[in-house]
Amino acid sequence: MSAAKKLASAILAVCLSFLAYGTQKYSQQDVDKVLKVIKKVERETAGQTKRPMKKISITESELNSYIAYRIEKKNEKFMKELRIKLFRKNKVEGMVLVDLRGERVPSFLRPQMSLYFGGKLEARDGLVRFILKDLFLEEQRIEPKVLDFIIAFAAKIENYEVWSINDWWELPHGIKDIETENHKAVFFY
Repeated sequence: MSAAKKLASAILAVCLSFLAYGTQKYSQQDVDKVLKVIKKVERETAGQTKRPMKKISITESELNSYIAYRIEKKNEKFMKELRIKLFRKNKVEGMVLVDLRGERVPSFLRPQMSLYFGGKLEARDGLVRFILKDLFLEEQRIEPKVLDFIIAFAAKIENYEVWSINDWWELPHGIKDIETENHKAVFFY
């Protein structure tokens, strides 16, 4: 590995060091706020076809608490943790902890691994996708297609439909657009 790549890996590791390895904790107060926001958007958009667009914000901390809550409540088998950092202009960085222990994994994958990623959200027409720019397995830069392989592997084990990190996804009910700012997500509904 070249000195420049080693430096880039070290910088990314330091920048993402805020991400704890292990069980992700959450604030119930933050979760409750997000649940109230979800109910508000559903209530205000129910049965309405035309009205002025409104916006509502959720902090990075609240979003991470909600993600941890959902992982715990859904008892996710492989994804044990997902943390994100939000930046201006829809830039997002984060970490996902994948635990494949107890499964027969290909030799080039670790049974337990932290994937660090960076990219940009793109939203249009009530859909969103994540354009992955950078992906690291621990400190090693890897090709984004490896993430699609991990997703396909986990989907096969669980008998889920295989999907790609590049897929478009429907935004939650009533949400039309998303914009990120430093440490905040703004939802338009």
